[in-house]
Amino acid sequence: MKSIHISMLFLLSSKILLSQPASVVNENFLRKLYKDNSYLEKKNEVDKTFANVKPGTWGEFVKGVDEDLVTNKKLLALTFDACGGLHGSEYNADLINYLRRNEIPATLFVSGKWIDANYDTFLELSKEKLFEIKNHGLNHNPCSVDGESEYGIKGTADVPDAFDEIEANERKIESITGRRPLFFRSSTAFTDEACAKIAKNPNVTMVSFDVLSGDSVPGTPVKTIQRNVLKSVRPGALIIMHFNHPKWNTYEALEKIIPLLKQQGYTFTQLQDYPLKSK
Repeated sequence: MKSIHISMLFLLSSKILLSQPASVVNENFLRKLYKDNSYLEKKNEVDKTFANVKPGTWGEFVKGVDEDLVTNKKLLALTFDACGGLHGSEYNADLINYLRRNEIPATLFVSGKWIDANYDTFLELSKEKLFEIKNHGLNHNPCSVDGESEYGIKGTADVPDAFDEIEANERKIESITGRRPLFFRSSTAFTDEACAKIAKNPNVTMVSFDVLSGDSVPGTPVKTIQRNVLKSVRPGALIIMHFNHPKWNTYEALEKIIPLLKQQGYTFTQLQDYPLKSK
């Protein structure tokens, strides 16, 4: 009953607070979690377990982070990030509608900030079987245990902060959709080895990517994005793109890429349908 009560409170408060900055809405959600004994107990457990943990390697492809589907079939996973906040809270409806028209399944990694800025759209997407909703962090901070930064975005400060970035957004998404995402991609896809271990403690799989489309560099030409994808795909690859910047050339590139991939015999799947592996 407690979880149902928290879910209802969040649904109501989300509607009321949408006019506020996403960071404020996230803070309010965290305040609710900090009154939830089960959340606090888990957070304290993780903090004690990793009290003396070393960050380890920092990067996009570190130990404990998965990058590929385990399959020899010509299957690809299209994954799209929605960052939120200063890093983009818009919605590329043309891209999503293209996927709908062509019945192409995709994985959507969303941050708590993007959810707050696009609540109704998020709710609509979460109800469609074509899209699986995954976790891109509560505040879109790179997951770190010592405040490591990437692309000018400061990472989480310590173990408790990293836990909040992962687990609070797991619960936020679950409170809206009724389902835990169970897959997490760190902001910028950069993380440290310690965070990959922390994610596993609440039973979350940390994911990076295999094929970098390059769509996140503003002004990247369609042909460049197309070339980046087509030269790198192989069976089981995870392709990373974005659906929170309609002014980028993501959609325009995708509508050229998909037919060419289909000509090569590729089909598309979601992360939940296959086990994952790292290189």
